[in-house]
Amino acid sequence: MAVLSIKYKFPENFWWGAATSGPQTEGRFNKKHANVFDHWFDIEKEAFFNGIGPNVASNFYNSYKEDIKLMADIGLDSLRTSIQWTRLIKDFETAEVDEEAVVFYNRVIDELIKNKIIPVINLQHFDLPVELYDKYGGWESKHVIALFVLFAEKCFELFGDRVKNWITFNEPMVIVEGQYLYQFHYPNLVDGKKAVQVLYNLNLASAKVIAAFKQSKCAKQGGEIGVVLNLTPAYPRSQADEDVKAAAFVEDFFNKSFLDPAVKGEFTPSLVQTLQADGVLWESTPEELMIIKNNTIDFLGVNYYQPRRAKSKEVAWDIEKSWMPNKYFDDYEMPGRRMNPYRGWEIYPQALYDIAINIRDYYNNIRWYVSENGMGVEGEENYRNADGLIEDIYRIDFYEEHLTYLHKAIQEGSNCFGFHAWTPIDCWSWSNAYKNRYGYIAVDLATQIKTIKKSGYWIKNVAKNNGFS
Repeated sequence: MAVLSIKYKFPENFWWGAATSGPQTEGRFNKKHANVFDHWFDIEKEAFFNGIGPNVASNFYNSYKEDIKLMADIGLDSLRTSIQWTRLIKDFETAEVDEEAVVFYNRVIDELIKNKIIPVINLQHFDLPVELYDKYGGWESKHVIALFVLFAEKCFELFGDRVKNWITFNEPMVIVEGQYLYQFHYPNLVDGKKAVQVLYNLNLASAKVIAAFKQSKCAKQGGEIGVVLNLTPAYPRSQADEDVKAAAFVEDFFNKSFLDPAVKGEFTPSLVQTLQADGVLWESTPEELMIIKNNTIDFLGVNYYQPRRAKSKEVAWDIEKSWMPNKYFDDYEMPGRRMNPYRGWEIYPQALYDIAINIRDYYNNIRWYVSENGMGVEGEENYRNADGLIEDIYRIDFYEEHLTYLHKAIQEGSNCFGFHAWTPIDCWSWSNAYKNRYGYIAVDLATQIKTIKKSGYWIKNVAKNNGFS
């Protein structure tokens, strides 16, 4: 019998996994506190697609055993999910735990390990406790940073004997953009100065958690900690100086503002100079900057979905307006670009290669992995065949294109150790709810019955062969 040759073979022990989060899967069952999205849904249901909120999500709180078994059945060897601050902690000021939540997370971690799935645990996935926003201003407050460190320390203490891969934040830039600039996360503010302070505070919070991790038993037993950043390479409209400058600022603000402190321990000088000149630079202390300097990540997670394209301003920024990063660029819609029409995002797999080479050349070739990549599609029920299988061939094509570029970068020396799809099982997604589905596994919201899609069988073969043809 002929042996199938694998054209795109990946490094030994390469992760083939997926990513999700607590607030998007667990539901609010037995949860004593509300996060900002729970609260937003409680006060404004109409802001969520079809009025579907996080109360049930994909029912992971009740069906985690069956869900994890399905993940194992499709060959996943690693899963990133998160521990909800609002579930684990009873008293935020003292970090007293809710024992019921401790039992739940212990069972989830043990079930993953039992199914030979590596648990990758994230500490913050947009789910700030709303009472800490109401009381202190959330991430605007350095006291909230201190409380977050207490929560992280409790997680390391309770679960660090089994969890060896930790993440401080998922996509911290999205907190800045959604809550303080572009009004797609509660409380939907538009305040550039606050946005910049929050950007700094999130970097500080990540570094302080890393410092606490270094003192934990988990670190001493070989555990590692990183951060997950959504990197969206900024491409200029043209090579004209003004377009190149516009794209450079986009790169500084939206990518390097978290990537540089995480890997290099310092902020990008050109960004600092711009913010200082505009009178919006964050408040910091020399002691805080040393904490950031001395507590960089062990590994990096990169979420990649789409590129950014920038052009010079067509109309000068109105200086009467409050400060916004858009003072320095306009978004550019490149003619002929490929689009995911359901999400409104450009499809550009080559950017994953560009990210990988950038990390290789300018970020110490740090160990990194693709922590999210995926294609959200509306109306996937329309793709069911006569046997009930969702034939999401478009998703398989999307992944294979991206993996082809990733493979090329690895061949050229980029230190990538894994690929996580978003997401294992269709999950609730903030104000989009279930509008766009991303999973290898479908969920019927009415019955909570879960079924493997064609892409689920595809990833099983990819994982088994450590590559594809």
